[in-house]
Amino acid sequence: MKDGIDSRATEAQNMQARYTRRDAQADARRYGMDNPYAFAAWQERLRRMRALLVGSGRHALHAMDVLEVGCGNGGNLQDLLRMGVVPARLAGVELMADRAARARELLPADCRIWQGDALAPDMQRHVAPGSQDLIVLFTVFSSILAPVIQQQLAQQVWQWLKPGGAVLWHDFVYDNPRNPDVRGVSVRQLRALFPQAHLQVQRATLAPPIGRMACRVSPALYPVLNSVPWLRTHVLCLLSKPGHVPALSHPLP
Repeated sequence: MKDGIDSRATEAQNMQARYTRRDAQADARRYGMDNPYAFAAWQERLRRMRALLVGSGRHALHAMDVLEVGCGNGGNLQDLLRMGVVPARLAGVELMADRAARARELLPADCRIWQGDALAPDMQRHVAPGSQDLIVLFTVFSSILAPVIQQQLAQQVWQWLKPGGAVLWHDFVYDNPRNPDVRGVSVRQLRALFPQAHLQVQRATLAPPIGRMACRVSPALYPVLNSVPWLRTHVLCLLSKPGHVPALSHPLP
């Protein structure tokens, strides 16, 4: 047991170091909404998210308990609020203290943001087993380089879900040769991490190098090039846990 705790703590420390290094090297202009490529990819992701949720019978986010693991600065949580999640039923877990602090600044006070390791024992006081309707995992597992920690986090997330709940997943499937701090997660790996889940999988997100070049010419090229599936580098998935999905009225806005 102690070896497991030590390996978790070591990977958490390594992740913090990788995030810090990445933040120091990153060009913020690449990811802001004033960047045509970032804006186009964000719009595509929102459309696909909504279609997956509605298509699975999850029409009313206002009646759902939603948690994002690895919530960063709170951008995805803001999107979920716009889609109808009630602030008091929305929560996030973030490893990096500065990102968690920024999320607290941006989000309504009723949203709960917990800073720390999602696998730490004290996190179990915040999130009860079987308490969440939807858990959001966006580019989280590609930043975890230890397979055993990936497995442990997948098991923890699965335990937090209610019967009939789902994981909403967005991550890339290919390694980035320019960034050794991340590693792509294939659909095959995803199925192994969540073997009991029913998967709905979509290829998404135009490859960043191609998308950035294209959008510098014209943002209108994004949907044209993105219509070619093999140019998409990410998957957007809904991983549903067996059980009854409540029939909810009031569709998504």
